[in-house]
This record gives sequence, C-alpha cells and structure tokens, in this order.
Amino acid sequence: MSRPNILIFMVDQLNGTFFPDGPAEWLHAPNLKKLAARSTRFQNAYTASPLCAPGRAAFMSGQLPSGTGVYDNAAEFASSIPTYAHHLRRAGYQTCLSGKMHFVGPDQLHGFEERLTTDIYPPDFGWTPDYRKPGERIEWWYHNMGSVTGAGVAEISNQMEYDDEVAYHATRKVYDLARGHDARPWCLTVSFTHPHDPYVARKKYWDLYEDCEHLLPEVGAIPYEEQDAHSKRIFDANDWRSFDITEEDIRCSRRAYFANISYLDDKIGEIMEALEATRQEAVILFVSDHGDMLGERGLWFKMSFYEGSSRVPMMVSAPNMEPGLVTTPVSNIDVCPTICELACVSMEEVMPWTTGESLVHLGQGGERTTPVAMEYAAEASYAPMVSLRYGKWKYNRCALDPDQLFDLEADPHELTNLAEQPAHQGTVQSLRAKSEARWDLAAFDAAVRESQARRWVVYEALREGGYFPWDYQPLQKASERYMRNHMDLNVVEENQRFPRGE
Repeated sequence: MSRPNILIFMVDQLNGTFFPDGPAEWLHAPNLKKLAARSTRFQNAYTASPLCAPGRAAFMSGQLPSGTGVYDNAAEFASSIPTYAHHLRRAGYQTCLSGKMHFVGPDQLHGFEERLTTDIYPPDFGWTPDYRKPGERIEWWYHNMGSVTGAGVAEISNQMEYDDEVAYHATRKVYDLARGHDARPWCLTVSFTHPHDPYVARKKYWDLYEDCEHLLPEVGAIPYEEQDAHSKRIFDANDWRSFDITEEDIRCSRRAYFANISYLDDKIGEIMEALEATRQEAVILFVSDHGDMLGERGLWFKMSFYEGSSRVPMMVSAPNMEPGLVTTPVSNIDVCPTICELACVSMEEVMPWTTGESLVHLGQGGERTTPVAMEYAAEASYAPMVSLRYGKWKYNRCALDPDQLFDLEADPHELTNLAEQPAHQGTVQSLRAKSEARWDLAAFDAAVRESQARRWVVYEALREGGYFPWDYQPLQKASERYMRNHMDLNVVEENQRFPRGE
C-alpha cells in the first residue's frame, strides 16, 4: 500500500473570519492563496476549545477537552491518549514536529519520533486556574492589555526568534527527507506561534498594510455594563481597567496582526519551496488552534465562543479531496481522523472514545449533519462552558450564565441573543436537549475542580528543593553532522546531496 507523505502547518490564534474562502483578498499572503487554490477549504471550521493547550490536544487526539482532561494551559496531556502522530507512527510513518504544541507534562513527544525545537511555553502546572478563587488574577501569567498598548514595529522579538527557528529547522528537515535515508513515508508538523500577540511585526510586513481598510473592527467596543456575563469575566481577567485603549492602539494592533500573517506566509513559502525543489509530494493541511477577537466588541485574544475567537482557518490539499469551498461546520478535532483516513490508517480501536469525524468525504461532495461541539473551562471562566454549532445556529450554555442562541446567517456578528425570544423557544429546547445529552455540566465542573486542585499541590511541591523542568531539550548529535574522522568523506558528500551526482 502506498501511503502519502503529510505536511501539517499549524499557526496560533489565527481568526478564521479572515479566511472566508482561503485568505481574504486584501491579505498579502501569496503562498497561502496558492495553497488555497489547490485545497478543500472549510469556511466554518471551529476550535474544540478557544485556548492554546486545550485546542491543540484536541486537534492532535480527535477528542474534546472533557475527553483529554486538557482543560486549560497547564493541564497535563496524558501519554496514554493516542494522537495522529501515534497512529501514523504505529503504521510505519516517520513523525516529526518543528515548533509549538504546548504539551503540558513530562511527555513532550506524544507520538512524535523526533522534535526539532523546544516549545515556547512552559510545560509545567504553573498556569493552572483555580475555580476556588473566582476573579483572582495571577499577575505573572494572565493576559493583560499590554499587548494592545504596546503594538508596533520590531525587527526581532521573543516570538520572531522562535518562529524563525521553527521555519529553519522545518526547511532543513524537508531537504533531509529528500535524501531518502529513511524509506518510510513521513509526517512533518510545523507549528508556529504567530500571529498570536504581542502585536509586534517586522517593518517589511508592517509596511504592506499602511493603507489597509480593515484596521478597525466591524463591531466597535461595547460598554462593559452591556457585555454578556462571560465577556465581563474576560475583561476582568485581562485587567482592562489598568489600560486606556485608544483608536491608534487598535489600528496598530490589527496592523501588526495582519503583518504577522504575511510573515507566516513567507515562512510557509520557504518550506513549500523546499518541498517543490526536492520534488517531494505530500498531503498538506493548514489550520489554527483558535482565533483572536482583535478588538471586536472591545474583546481581545481568545477565551470566547464568539466567531473571532472560536472560528479557525482550515484547508486540506489531498489528491482524493477536490479543491473548493465547504460551508458545512467542522472542527479541528476532525484533523486526527482526517489525517488517518488520508494515510489509510485505521482508528477503529479508539473510535468509541473519539469525537472527531473524518472530513475526507466532504472533499468529495459528501454531507455531514452532526453538530460541532466546543468546550471552555480555563482562565476567565468560573465553571465549564459548552457550545454547539448546528446548521446556522450557535447555542452556548453555562451553569452560571443565561443561555445564548445566535442565528449566524442573519446575525454573523452575534449581536442578538435569541435564547429568550418566544419565537425561538423550539430551537432553544431542541439544542438544549442535544447539549444536555452530550454534557453533564455538574460532572464536568467537578472533574475540572479536581484536576485544578491536584495540580496546584503538585506544582507547589515540585518548586521546592531541587527543580527538574519538563521543558523539551532538542538533541543535536554534533558528532554525526557534517564531516568527522570516523566517516568516509566521499560517502558523506554523496549521501547528503540531493539530487545525487552522476
């Protein structure tokens, strides 16, 4: 059986509303537009949870956070949960990761045979929220609005340094794969941290958006008193009262964000160029972990079920999936079963516990009627929140808050909550029944509280005395690279060249 090579591009905090059918026309993203032209493009793709670690664990495993136990950015991803890297590796694939995946816990591979970089975020339990202390801000790691007031131009930053390294190692790996030293098919995941805030960009990309007409949000700031209950919690968690956000701050933040999409486009282009130059073929998937509100309604970053935060871009270029636009709602938990089907790898043994569905048939004109589910039980929440996207409807439920129902066809900006309107009670009751059949919110809440309490004990214990961090340490075998005296120079030069000499 011939199994395809697979190249997965993951980016961080990329708002899917800017990808109505591939990148919006006004975005300077030629490489992503080229990829979009040959891809099945999913217009209404959603995160499983609008936060990094929960969304990524779900993307890799095909399970919601309530299944993985990765509720927040400091919840351990258990080694016993199979990921697409496990499934593919078990079937004979080389599996490699360059970049971020925000694994929490001592297992920093989760099925990857090789990891080319360390992660950009800590893998320990230090960022654990605490439902026992609602409203408490943990100053040293909670988001605040400094990313907005500090937006602008820089030629290097912590995140640029990281993504430059991610792209370099990924490009080098593509060349290495072409040498053919390993006959197995390969799956390379390249995971960037941009365009995640802080909103800082290199001038060459900043200048692309000097005359951009999209530097202000379509829905301006809504007064705090008029925000829904969870949005108020997000404002408080982001310490909004300590900052004076001006229109110029908003323009600069969005301009830098768009600039960093173009920066990513260049990095992805470098890797794609290496793939084409070495004449390798691969299934290519592009996706984000969650979105960014970017000032819509006055909200920033993620942590919300509103479209800017929860909707993500997703594109798949595969021989047996037709290029074109799919409007059916899907989820990034569908990535794992999709990749496995494209690789002809069975997930049958774990499918009873996997909520993701393969998208391959949607790229062949098929249909899907099951709702898309989302969960959130992390910072700025005081109890778990759940959501269903079903057809044109989005229904949100939390034990602490009034229900929300939005008609996304008539109200794409989610400005009118229909949950209390008499004309829509049939829809509310139907979706509430679907939600209650899927989630026991009291049991969900108890599981989150247990996880948080345990992690606080463990974290505080492990910071006492000798400290052994879980950060991934990339191994470079310097004595096996380039030319060394235990090697035959002629063999080295021939083996490391592509194409081979005559």
